[in-house]
Parts: sequence; C-alpha cells; structure tokens
Amino acid sequence: MSEQLTAFDESAFRQTMGNFATGVVVVTGLLEQEPIGFAAQSFVSLSLDPPLVAFSPGKSSSSWPKIRQSGSFGINILGQDQQAVCADMAQSGADKFANVHWRSGITGAPILENVLAFIECTLEAEHDAGDHTIVVGRVVDFQSVNGQSAPLLYFRSLYGSFMQ
Repeated sequence: MSEQLTAFDESAFRQTMGNFATGVVVVTGLLEQEPIGFAAQSFVSLSLDPPLVAFSPGKSSSSWPKIRQSGSFGINILGQDQQAVCADMAQSGADKFANVHWRSGITGAPILENVLAFIECTLEAEHDAGDHTIVVGRVVDFQSVNGQSAPLLYFRSLYGSFMQ
C-alpha cells in the first residue's frame, strides 16, 4: 500500500492533465431570446441508444445556470480556424455574441457559423462532480456543418489542430 501525499498539488495536477489533448466546443442556449454560450473542452459522446452526450461546466459558471433554465442546449464543435470564437466564448461578463454569427436550431439553441458539427439536446440529467457538474443531454438533432475543416484542439494550454 502506498502512502498518500499530505497535500494535493493542484498546479501539478492541472499540468499533468494538460497532457491529454481535447477538442473544443461551445455550449449554447437561448433564454428569453438572449443567446448564451461558453467554451468547454470537457465534452464526450456517452451513448448511441439512447443518444446521449455530456459536458462538465464549472460550478462557478454564470452561463450554465441560464442555459439550464431553457431545458435545452447545443454543442458546437469548433474547427481549427475558430480560436477567436473560442476566445469570445471564454470571456466573462462580455457580450460573447458581438462578433459571432449564428442561427437557431430546432430548440432555439444557437448554431455558430462554420462549426464542424452541431449537436442539439434536451437536458437529461445533472450529476455533482466536485467543483464541476456533469451534464447529460439527450440528442434531439445533429448536423455536420463544415466537415472539411480540421478540429480545434487544446493541448498543454495551447491551441492546435490535427491534419490528416
């Protein structure tokens, strides 16, 4: 049995987890005709039957509670040329949609222009996960928007892409 460390080093843990490359998405919703969104890298496909996806917003997020109220949301998968969109959506307290073109999906969730794909969901469940929440969505619609672009990736605190 190994000894546990007496103090958990959050900085070292963050650096270690940075070795896992992730895609970047923007979670969007519409509440009282106001578009809401935030950037996330914690997105995963969970199930084909029923079709479920998940992401994990931080509990300090001011955007997720607003999107939650609508009961539905969209997942916009960003392409390599959308780092500026990611930066806009990562801001706090600003008009995140000032420079972003979008149209409404079937639930009203914003589909951002030129994303690789869009997955639209209704809220299925939420689970406590420390300083984050695991949100499970039931897929109600999906579409490839710009299938020719490479994905925007996040690795070791830097953005990049994957070319085939």
